[in-house]
Amino acid sequence: MLLLRDVHESDLRALRALARELNSVNLPDDDRALQGIIDRSVGSFSGRVRNPMRRSYVFVLEDPRSGRVLGSSMVIAQHGTRESPCTFFDVAEREHYSSTLDRHFRHLVLSLGFHFDGPTEIGGLVVDRAARRGAAQPGKQLSFVRFLYMAMHRGRFRETVLAELMPPLAPGGKSPFWEACGRRFTGLDYQEADKMSRRNKEFIQQLFPSTDLYATLFPPRVRASLGAVGPATAPARALLERIGFRSVNRIDPFDGGPHYEARLSEISLVRAHREALVAPRPLTRDAAERLVGVSRPSGRPRFRAVRTPARLAGELLELPAEARKLLAVTPFDRVHLVPFA
Repeated sequence: MLLLRDVHESDLRALRALARELNSVNLPDDDRALQGIIDRSVGSFSGRVRNPMRRSYVFVLEDPRSGRVLGSSMVIAQHGTRESPCTFFDVAEREHYSSTLDRHFRHLVLSLGFHFDGPTEIGGLVVDRAARRGAAQPGKQLSFVRFLYMAMHRGRFRETVLAELMPPLAPGGKSPFWEACGRRFTGLDYQEADKMSRRNKEFIQQLFPSTDLYATLFPPRVRASLGAVGPATAPARALLERIGFRSVNRIDPFDGGPHYEARLSEISLVRAHREALVAPRPLTRDAAERLVGVSRPSGRPRFRAVRTPARLAGELLELPAEARKLLAVTPFDRVHLVPFA
């Protein structure tokens, strides 16, 4: 049984190793940026970040026997503010017809857009390569824990939840879409632009064209990649679709990856969320798999969750002794649960 918990200051080295595998805006391979992400998460879980919409939460999956961190994921309470808007391309189809030539064309058209009062965003999901296979399903645990936490604290998050998915990238981590589009308007390579955007996206607003861009002008392989996901991201997309996320015909302005959204209240895991009290006696028989979590205003960790068999009987939840130990709960403590199916 593995432990899901909030990230600690001491997890910097572990997060650095995970960031080398992903190196995204939400989990960059940059010590200074990672330290800032950890500090913001610690302040968010503790409440030191007063404004709930300024908070972001990083979760890690730990093997409690070794203390090794196997992966991470995160939730950004609000992605898109007046100071740092959520930036995207709307993707639409435009039709043209010439009666003189009797020619009819359908073109994909990209229109730059912004959210200044944006949605909650999920991201930063990465699992150590050595831990990706096996029955523990670490990626699924790290994905589901975000929805468990949002269900536990609905008032801290927006009603719309966004997932920006990674597209296929070229060797060396280059983005074909950025080379065909963004680089031509900024003069920056993909890594430079990605790094700068973590601090300030003003250059996108100022340098990208405000008029529509016809994707017809891009090379065929670039057009084919618009809104597509890479092989490593396909399972994450399938999982999100299963719980209620859908493509919203928007793409990332840096890499062309698709945007998927869902209403928080309509996500199946959030709808299935339940509260219960720990039963006096441990579970001693087979039961359905669930993700069970507990939050505490103080102490460390402030949030714990485990994937475990659990049996709900009225208001009481029977848990195995190992799960009770990892959650640090005693009889009649209040816990929260969602299905793990």
